[in-house]
Amino acid sequence: MIDITKALVLIDGEHYISVIKSAIQTIIKELDYEVLAAIFLGGTEKSFGKEEFELLDVPVVYYQTPLQSIRKALTEYNPEVVIDLSDEPVVGYKERFLIASHLLSKGISYIGADFRFDAPKRYDISKKPSISIIGTGKRVGKTAISGYCARLLSKTGIEPVIVAMGRGGPTEPEVMEGDKINITPEYLLEQSNSGKHAASDYFEDALTSRVKTVGCRRCGGGMAGAPFVTNMLKGVLEANKLGGDVTILEGSGSTIPPVQTERTILVVGANQSIEYIAGYFGVFRVLISDLVIMTMCEEPVTNSEKIRFVRDRIKKIKPGIQIVPTVFRPSPLESIEGEKVFVAMTSSTLIREKIKEYLEEKHKCEVVGFSNNLSNRELLRDELKVYEGKYSAILTELKAAAVDVVTRVGLEAGIRVVYFDNVPIEIGKRGKMEKDILDVSNEAVRLFREKEE
Repeated sequence: MIDITKALVLIDGEHYISVIKSAIQTIIKELDYEVLAAIFLGGTEKSFGKEEFELLDVPVVYYQTPLQSIRKALTEYNPEVVIDLSDEPVVGYKERFLIASHLLSKGISYIGADFRFDAPKRYDISKKPSISIIGTGKRVGKTAISGYCARLLSKTGIEPVIVAMGRGGPTEPEVMEGDKINITPEYLLEQSNSGKHAASDYFEDALTSRVKTVGCRRCGGGMAGAPFVTNMLKGVLEANKLGGDVTILEGSGSTIPPVQTERTILVVGANQSIEYIAGYFGVFRVLISDLVIMTMCEEPVTNSEKIRFVRDRIKKIKPGIQIVPTVFRPSPLESIEGEKVFVAMTSSTLIREKIKEYLEEKHKCEVVGFSNNLSNRELLRDELKVYEGKYSAILTELKAAAVDVVTRVGLEAGIRVVYFDNVPIEIGKRGKMEKDILDVSNEAVRLFREKEE
């Protein structure tokens, strides 16, 4: 028996009615789709009225705007796919990404003459309430936000487990008991020497948050966030065995965990191009999220006008979603008071002076050297060499070459290596970031219980 797929088609007034009718018949007879209805998107060159709509032999949905028409038809017909029979000038590149984002956020595939977009598959395998933390790109601060969320939940008596996937993760999911083991520079260098990427996100989460983590890997990432290959599903099955109250699933770059979660937090960088946040499939990521944390909201990385613009665009996509503007500040995991410090980071050189002033004022040290090249090993080695003999301690975040280069250089020279956490600090007068995150967690628990009942 042939499995018939339920479909809607998008049509416009730039095609003659006879041409559209013939195309719909081809879809039905040759491609094994059941066309439930057509959605009229507009167009006037060969426009037609209600009388001609009746010639299509399928119902036609049209409303005030194309997007409103699509939403109305989705609610009424519940299709599996939407097939685009429209074209320029009614539907262009930008419009198609917008349509695709809305369809994929509902789990509906979008098919055109030479394209097909499917929603990333997300499997319902978590045995605990779960939260996804995803981003609109690399280096927007997902791991820092994951760690912050884990510490916040721990502080309120909720035990989290973090499952993180990265491009340097282990072959098989690896459990790290950050709540038990002592993660020292020597330990991390030993892990690196054994062939592991000891600065992978699950190491960082375990180090900064002192919670159980599960390390996974992924390779490749689709436009809507699906990983091409990943062992994260196995990682979640491992997390199910670890106890705890809530599972935090950390995305990688703009790739989304392939696991169904009750709630999603989206991390966007205020320094990013607006198209990566509110265009392309940034729209999809906003639509599937329940809270937005905007990072790097400070001069000279960005400005107040850009922050307002990003906020307004996100609100236009998903009215009512809470957006929390933040900046990151380094929090050393050990005292560096009185030390002459070399600082290694991945952040922009634009905020180097701000970070220097912050560390010297808050942590009573002297910053004598700086590198923003943790992800460029050659430049990093050169900068460490330039300042050799001038520093008594190295302060680094646990990313990229922090272990195989920075930690190795420090330990071989007998220099103290101290890791730091990137702590998000909410800016503005609202001051409710903790409440926002806890609300997301509580809602995840509530929805999970409802599902289980």
